[in-house]
Amino acid sequence: MLTWKTARRIVLLIVLLVAANLAGNYFADLFGAELKNSGMIARWGTAALAIAYCILLAIPFVPGVEMGMMLMAIHGTSIALLVYLCTVVGLSMAFLAGRLVPLAAIGRLARFLHLERVALFIDDIDAMDRQDRLARLMEKAPIRAIPFLLRHRHVALAVVLNIPGNSVIGGGGGIALLAGSSRLFSTAGFLVAVALAVSPVPLAFYLFGQRFFPPL
Repeated sequence: MLTWKTARRIVLLIVLLVAANLAGNYFADLFGAELKNSGMIARWGTAALAIAYCILLAIPFVPGVEMGMMLMAIHGTSIALLVYLCTVVGLSMAFLAGRLVPLAAIGRLARFLHLERVALFIDDIDAMDRQDRLARLMEKAPIRAIPFLLRHRHVALAVVLNIPGNSVIGGGGGIALLAGSSRLFSTAGFLVAVALAVSPVPLAFYLFGQRFFPPL
């Protein structure tokens, strides 16, 4: 489970992101119709929001799904596609970090940023061999499904990303990092698996969210 200190940091980051976006809209109104019509502030605010969301999502144990749902609840269905694309990008960043960057270096960076839980998670998977890392991904899967999932790794990845309680094995960012560091997943296969795995929530929100979450 998230510690209170970590949860507080995440909530603070989310509040800052929302505040920055709302401030952009406020100043667009304040400085007149010409600036507002140019859409400059809105575009910069949206770009900053997307970049920050991608980075946060790539960090193990950060509740990315919850953040994405909150953003869609605030902005309505118009942002569903952006949230979907940023989710794929953020998880891909974690995957590529695990695949290309030594885990020891990522662990040192996490400690520099005082993300001790993330650092311990990285130290843990750094000590495993490839098959142990794959087994770690299966940790929350139903026992009867494990033999099938071990034979179909990319299906297993999509399943694990959608299993409730996957924060135990690092959440979306941790799972992607673990998958990349195992080197048992092709980059193309990972992208396809993730693109399919994260699509249900944004798609459902795009189709039905307007009824329950009109944009603010």
